[in-house]
Amino acid sequence: MDLEVAPGLTIPAAELRWRFSRSSGPGGQHVNTSDSRVQLTWSPAESLALTEEERAAITAGLGRRLVAGAITVTVSEQRSQLRNREVALDNLAALVRAALAPPAAARRATRPTRGSARRHLAAKQLRSATKQRRQRPTDD
Repeated sequence: MDLEVAPGLTIPAAELRWRFSRSSGPGGQHVNTSDSRVQLTWSPAESLALTEEERAAITAGLGRRLVAGAITVTVSEQRSQLRNREVALDNLAALVRAALAPPAAARRATRPTRGSARRHLAAKQLRSATKQRRQRPTDD
């Protein structure tokens, strides 16, 4: 089944590689016989579904998550392999969407207003006075 990442981008099922293994955790009587853990691997460098700009954005956005040019998502949250496959597809789509999203606007440095600075200092003085009143009185 193809993975729709965004309205204009669908990853063909042929480009997705699946691996299954035994999952740790609860599972009942057949826990040692079912391979419910899912590893989903996709290589954006070899994908035919991407344009060069998208490929560069994904490579830059995923950076350290890429191992040998491929991204791997591992899921063992659910007891069922089918549900773990669905979660893995969702996670991969979310990662690719986040990598393709435009960068956030740069933060402009601003100074606190005079009123906020005054309120900040007043709160600090009030807190200091509260702590001073907690101390043992001294014999002066």
